[in-house]
Amino acid sequence: MSFLEVTAFLFEGFKISLLIFAVTLLCGAPLGLPIAFCSMSRFKVVKAISKVFVWIIRGVPLMLQIFIIYYVPGLLFDFQIFSQVDRYFFIEYGIADAGRIFAVLIAFTINYACYFSEIYRGGIESISRGQYEAGYVLGLTKSQIFRKIILKQVIQRIVPPMSNEIITLIKDTALANCIVVCEIIKQAKELAATKALVWPLFYTGVFYLLFVGVLTIVLGQVEKKLKYFRS
Repeated sequence: MSFLEVTAFLFEGFKISLLIFAVTLLCGAPLGLPIAFCSMSRFKVVKAISKVFVWIIRGVPLMLQIFIIYYVPGLLFDFQIFSQVDRYFFIEYGIADAGRIFAVLIAFTINYACYFSEIYRGGIESISRGQYEAGYVLGLTKSQIFRKIILKQVIQRIVPPMSNEIITLIKDTALANCIVVCEIIKQAKELAATKALVWPLFYTGVFYLLFVGVLTIVLGQVEKKLKYFRS
């Protein structure tokens, strides 16, 4: 295979990596907020359940979580739901690995939502009580204080750790190949197995480096614009 053919073949896999990245970010980032609020709840039961859940998700390797999501429902209920999804989408639409991709998306979304929730919680709790009290003195409601005073400062403070998690996310998409999802690393392994080409495996690093470079520039610009809110 020529260099251009290998590049095109690997890019097909990288599109799956980008899909996992995008869906996880779009679903996991908003989901992390209610989890963060539950972790800060005044209700001890809600707070305890949330903290234990986050502790489990953050403590168990993401690869193992993918295995659990994909295999455990079949073991418990004797029904391979994701295999059925695979079969349905392949027969109806000619789309391969749909069930496996759904399993990966569920695992990634839950995992990163928990990590994002801790970033949100840390950002919110880092704001001094004096700012809340000042808002009350000015006659603002609790929701107005959060929207007009707290939120902008929280966003500024969480951008750097969020940037790190987002960059980590694109690299973690490689874990999807543990259940044979055809992301870029799986594509490179297939070339090694069928064409005896090893160099594409190393070449995949270029795709990650270029995308991480773009992310770094974009997130750096966001952080620079939010410096206005630095306290």
